[in-house]
Amino acid sequence: MSEPHPARHADKEDKRTFLQKLAEFIHPGPDSTAELIETLVDAEDNKIIGAESRAMLEGVIRMADMTAGDVLVPATRMDLVDIQAPFDELINTIIDTAHSRFPVYDGERENIIGILLAKDLLKLQRAPEFNIRALLRPAVFVPETKGLNDLLREFRGNRNHLAIVIDEFGRVAGLITIEDVLEQIVGEIEDEFDIAEDEGDIFGLADRTYRVSGDTPIERVNDAFSVTLKDSDPQDHFDTIGGLIAHEMGHVPKRGEKFALGGLDFVVLHTKGGAVKWFKVAPSSDLFP
Repeated sequence: MSEPHPARHADKEDKRTFLQKLAEFIHPGPDSTAELIETLVDAEDNKIIGAESRAMLEGVIRMADMTAGDVLVPATRMDLVDIQAPFDELINTIIDTAHSRFPVYDGERENIIGILLAKDLLKLQRAPEFNIRALLRPAVFVPETKGLNDLLREFRGNRNHLAIVIDEFGRVAGLITIEDVLEQIVGEIEDEFDIAEDEGDIFGLADRTYRVSGDTPIERVNDAFSVTLKDSDPQDHFDTIGGLIAHEMGHVPKRGEKFALGGLDFVVLHTKGGAVKWFKVAPSSDLFP
């Protein structure tokens, strides 16, 4: 006859899942998002989760309260393509901005008629008589109030990587990409121009020029190059070199644009979200003949 309560083996394998362990750790549950995040910090301290896992879980929690309007690229900073533009102009726009997808408008910038994939322009090189309108993919429009959780689900479901964000009046407020959403969870997704923070915001290149981050404080640039960069209008004030250059140029800088200021030549190497990520900098006359 078997025992009613057989003895358990002390070395029995723990088959609880990670989420079960986490749930048991935080029981009873926290009463707010802030308490939940604090509990995740405690879980990391107790070696239940790692630092990266904790950061990602925090991102997921915070993203639940975010909307497309919180992370969009504003309409004023959108890189658009004019359907009426010559082919050479289209190619130059794509090369200068280095995006893979472009909203396309006809007539007015508000009149977005589709999305053009940069790779699709190769088809025009093989068949110049091909109508560019036939290459356009349907544009997806979402309201500013669209939750990021729902938007990410739709991005994954319909395989779109870009959506046009519309404000409450039906106007184009900006655009948002799947990368913008994922960065809320995993942090900034690095590309070939991203440099680790410990490598500095100003560093020398082999050709005796310098790469300077757009968010470098103006004071640091002045000290590094022994110059005095300042606003042309004393009433204006900018903290970063990217903000100052954009103001002096009078528009959002594009990749490849050049500008001289205060004894320095600046070339825009890379932009992201409408802001300059990196400049190439050298004393005046060294870059521009």
